[in-house]
Amino acid sequence: MVTLMTTATTARTSAPAPVRRPALDWRLRFGALSLIWGFSFLLIKVGTDGYAPFQVTLGRLVFGTVVLALAMAVKRARLPRGLRTWGHLAVAAFLLNALPFSLFAYSELTIPSTLAGICNATSPLWGMALSLVALSEDRPSRVRVAGLGIGFLGVLTVLGAWQGFHGLDGRGTAMALLASLSYPVGWIYVRRTLAGSGYSHLSLTGAQLLLATVQLAVVTPLFTDLPGRIAVVPLLAVAALGALGTGLAVLIQYGLVAEVGPTTAQMVTYFIPVIATGAGVAILGESLRWSTPVGAVIVLAGAALTQVRGRAGGGA
Repeated sequence: MVTLMTTATTARTSAPAPVRRPALDWRLRFGALSLIWGFSFLLIKVGTDGYAPFQVTLGRLVFGTVVLALAMAVKRARLPRGLRTWGHLAVAAFLLNALPFSLFAYSELTIPSTLAGICNATSPLWGMALSLVALSEDRPSRVRVAGLGIGFLGVLTVLGAWQGFHGLDGRGTAMALLASLSYPVGWIYVRRTLAGSGYSHLSLTGAQLLLATVQLAVVTPLFTDLPGRIAVVPLLAVAALGALGTGLAVLIQYGLVAEVGPTTAQMVTYFIPVIATGAGVAILGESLRWSTPVGAVIVLAGAALTQVRGRAGGGA
């Protein structure tokens, strides 16, 4: 569910700005972010009970964009300029927002939110696998390669490969995994095209969400009809998904990146499937086979190993 452009750099200034210490400790904000993104899969499931997946995604983007627009107004941040920048942002919006958000919404029509949350945890695995091909400067260590293998072994455990994937909706699971793959593809694109652009994270992310909203506003009427009635609970779920899970969460995350560094901030990835699983079982009553939590632990262990850096290359 990560949408923050952590690879883009901000404009240089002649003197460092004084750092204001947030009133809320970073650990509390880290916990809040974990809860928000962990519950996002439950909110998607509830939203699709009343609205089509494209409608859920469009509503999510609208509410998220409103939050980012308000934050930009408060901070007096301006949207980026230049057709080239906006062209790259349009691709980023598709890969990091419009496509994965829609795929997750469609996947949860046929798979439980717990499985969708665990599939989301495979993003670091996909990211490392892709970086081997797309980023020549990112040389993997044996530990990271081992983590990649362990992680995908965990995926097979979650899916129950030894049982021939019995009782599993292949199409929905494939959509969730494809959504997770879309994130690292998007980040590699952003790293190659927008890093060092000189615009702030807030400006780039606000423009990105705006473009994703436009993309869904064009696509949604082509594939869905207006709902016959307003389903209140699903609508509230979509509003929370957008305002909290897409808007506020982005603001919290890049605040954490600025304070404790991207390495620590990205650790939230490992808490999301745990919370998503707990919420799905406790609130939605979703069933849970032993292979799901066991496989999830293996996936997270593998994903953690893929993030291990050598002494010379790390840093927050």
